[in-house]
Amino acid sequence: MSEVKKPPSSGESGGWTRFVTARPRLSLLLALVVTALAVFVGGGVAERMSSGGWEDPDAQSTYAAAALEREFPASQPNLLLLVDAGPGVGAAGVDDPAVAAEAERLTALLAGEKGVVGVGSYWRTQLPALRSEDGRQALIAARVLGDQKTATEVLDRITPRYRGEHGPVRVSLGGPVAVQAEVTTTIQEDLLRAELIALPVTLVLLVLVFGSAVAALLPLGVGIVAILGTNAVLRGLTEFTEVSVFAQNLTTALGLGLAIDYALFIVRRFREELAAGQDPAGAVGTTLRTAGRTVLFSALTVAVALSAMAFFPMSFLRSFAYAGVAVVLLAAAAALVLLPAALILLGERVNSLDLRRLWRRGRASGATADATPGATAETGRGWGRAAALVMRRAPLFAAATTAGLLLLGLPFLGVKFGTVDDRQLPKTAESHVVQQQIRDGFPGSPGGGLTVLAEGASGPAELTAYRERLAGLPGVVRIDGPVSAGPETKYAYFSVVAKGEGVGPQAQDLVDEVRKVDPGFRTSVAGQAARLVDTKAAIADALPTALALVALATLLLVFLLTGSLLIPLQAVLLNALSLTAMFGAVVWVFQEGNLSGLLSFTSTGDIETTLPVLMFCIAFGLSMDYGVFLISRIKEEYDRTGDHEGAVRTGLARTGGLITAAALILAVVMVAIGTSRVTNTKMLGLGIALAVLMDAMVVRSLLVPAVMKLTGKATWWAPGPLRRLHERFGLSEGEAVAPPALPETRPEEEKVPVGTA
Repeated sequence: MSEVKKPPSSGESGGWTRFVTARPRLSLLLALVVTALAVFVGGGVAERMSSGGWEDPDAQSTYAAAALEREFPASQPNLLLLVDAGPGVGAAGVDDPAVAAEAERLTALLAGEKGVVGVGSYWRTQLPALRSEDGRQALIAARVLGDQKTATEVLDRITPRYRGEHGPVRVSLGGPVAVQAEVTTTIQEDLLRAELIALPVTLVLLVLVFGSAVAALLPLGVGIVAILGTNAVLRGLTEFTEVSVFAQNLTTALGLGLAIDYALFIVRRFREELAAGQDPAGAVGTTLRTAGRTVLFSALTVAVALSAMAFFPMSFLRSFAYAGVAVVLLAAAAALVLLPAALILLGERVNSLDLRRLWRRGRASGATADATPGATAETGRGWGRAAALVMRRAPLFAAATTAGLLLLGLPFLGVKFGTVDDRQLPKTAESHVVQQQIRDGFPGSPGGGLTVLAEGASGPAELTAYRERLAGLPGVVRIDGPVSAGPETKYAYFSVVAKGEGVGPQAQDLVDEVRKVDPGFRTSVAGQAARLVDTKAAIADALPTALALVALATLLLVFLLTGSLLIPLQAVLLNALSLTAMFGAVVWVFQEGNLSGLLSFTSTGDIETTLPVLMFCIAFGLSMDYGVFLISRIKEEYDRTGDHEGAVRTGLARTGGLITAAALILAVVMVAIGTSRVTNTKMLGLGIALAVLMDAMVVRSLLVPAVMKLTGKATWWAPGPLRRLHERFGLSEGEAVAPPALPETRPEEEKVPVGTA
């Protein structure tokens, strides 16, 4: 039998461990150079990002919208000027001659603006839909051409000439282009505020966790490097594809959160090795071969979960895949290269500036510090006693916890999906105010309803026959058109007004009915309801593939970590269960409007279709992050002792405080993101914060030990072929130890991790 290769001892090194320990100053210098380049490349990335990307680019509604913008710019106005007759205007309101004259002047001025087409107004068309029911307000509608960046530039240029008082009228700006511009500006301002909140609070928590102010600054350094590097990656991607401005929130949250997680794990193990008598270089080598492997596995599991969003066609979700994978891998790289180099140079000084001394002086003598940063021996024993209690009543804890989580998730059964609109902005935002006044006071919504594009009709008679068939469909209130592009083309369109809300169930049903009508020429449907129908279909098509990728990759990675057949299945199921509270809270709060006053948002009565997918991928990845930390330590103890229950107790005692501290800090970062004035960002931040806390404090503390007690030593079982596969390719935290004998294991062989960190 061939000799089994043993891992290097604490004095030996391999791969990047040898480079970091031999040349720590060079490692830091290279990291600083790369970071400086990232600052240069990533500068101004927010200005090149989009607040759109919610639609499927290959959907029929997207094709129809592009064709309508090209052939009929006026058919889909994206800029609305709300003209309000002032208090000095009499009962005639917007029909007053002075008001009409000023409105006509503004309409003509807007028609002459570069980049603006299809200008129309109530005073030119006399359409009832452009006049409020009380007669005090009316609309000027136009189309701003170009992509979002170009449209925003046009809007910024022309806004000062229109907003505000104009003689007898007051003008406010609304419409999709104004909403998008205001969302982008608000997110940038909120992100800066979130960073100003999160950074100092995080630093205080890190000081409490690490004790040392020097050690507390290390995770922030890792996080800043990851964030700046990801901004550079996103800036490069904007040259080739659309990247959502919302992705910056994920970059900040995960950059700080995961950097702190990984640094906690690395620094804790480094301190343990220093306390065991190793020199700094040897301590780093052992740390990278143990905790470093766990960090690597954790980063891979999180990256896989986030990469699943790349399977969806919407650039909004793809943007989070780009940002998430980049920031996770960069945080791991910084934690495994930059941080170890800094630890070697600091050595024992990593414990300097212990700001907890004053607090300790007031404590009774006899409390001893554990090697785990921020924890005491008593704290560790407390987690161990809690695990023992849970395992003594394992059936009760497993049943009660599972039932409680399922109960919290029940509101999600009533979820309603919708589209993003102006109501994600604060109530005081100008574009929100304008759109709300249109919803409340106007008989129709310009640009709303369905727009049916007709191509290739032989003549007016064929179009008239098609219109009659559409008018006979259930749910149709009115049809305007056809409007032809001219005798030289075969394009025409109809405006179809449906019963009920613009994106309600009746409008969505009508989209399907219109698409079933075959007039003998090509037709396609645009509008908000059509876009919602197509988005839901695109998500339903891609979701099985994305979920399969997450599940299979997680099963494989956890198997490589543990060698068990059962633990990967437990990890996937328990992680999914930990997300129920988040999904239930999202519906109860943001769809149903509970706590809307306290949290300062406007409920739309539905949830934007892509957000549950986004939140699942992020929360599942973070749950696996903590799961890997716990499982790896339990596995190390089980390999060392062969005592299943003892390994669970020790693993929880060693990592319970660490995981809880990491979850609390990440929750602080997510709550800071959740202070955003944009509802979708608020939902994302607060929802992920809840999921992280539930996972760390309920699933990892109660459900995991209870389930592992119920499964007993069968937890570690795997068929012979899989066990031999793990012996060859698996990696785990800990030095080489002989595993306890299990069925189909050859006792003369020693199981060791293959490869070096």
